[in-house]
Amino acid sequence: MLQTNNYSLVLLIQLALLTFDLFVNSFSELLRAAAVVQLVLFIIQDIGILFNVIIILLMMFNTYVFQVGLVSLLLARFRALLMLSALYLTLSICLHCWLMNLRWMASNRFVWTDGLQVLFVFQRIGAVLYYYFYKRTTEYLGDPRLYEDSPWLRDAFARARQ
Repeated sequence: MLQTNNYSLVLLIQLALLTFDLFVNSFSELLRAAAVVQLVLFIIQDIGILFNVIIILLMMFNTYVFQVGLVSLLLARFRALLMLSALYLTLSICLHCWLMNLRWMASNRFVWTDGLQVLFVFQRIGAVLYYYFYKRTTEYLGDPRLYEDSPWLRDAFARARQ
């Protein structure tokens, strides 16, 4: 079971990773003259997104709902976040690769192609949705009812067995 102290630590780590992600999305363009620094920030950002997904999955695996075997109930509840996380990670990696490919040799030149601008906009829209759904899911996973037996869980288990 996820204890209050453990949940606070996990929540702090998740929010720190989200804040770093927001920081990189907001200020990475200011570092375009230093391509190596920008590359390192992009790599850390992508690893942070991956860590956030792993943390959410571990929190889901720790619930009583998962341990009882109602995985489909959890997946139905958190499907949007899981799909959006995969999409956001893919968009981020594509954007980072494209930016680094265009800017590596000519970091001070204007390199914004039409396709890059479209990818940039979709990645930023995906980021906003990812932040919202991730924070909402993190708060929902802090609900103590997910970590103990309850009547609604017994009803859901009975429906799943039929």
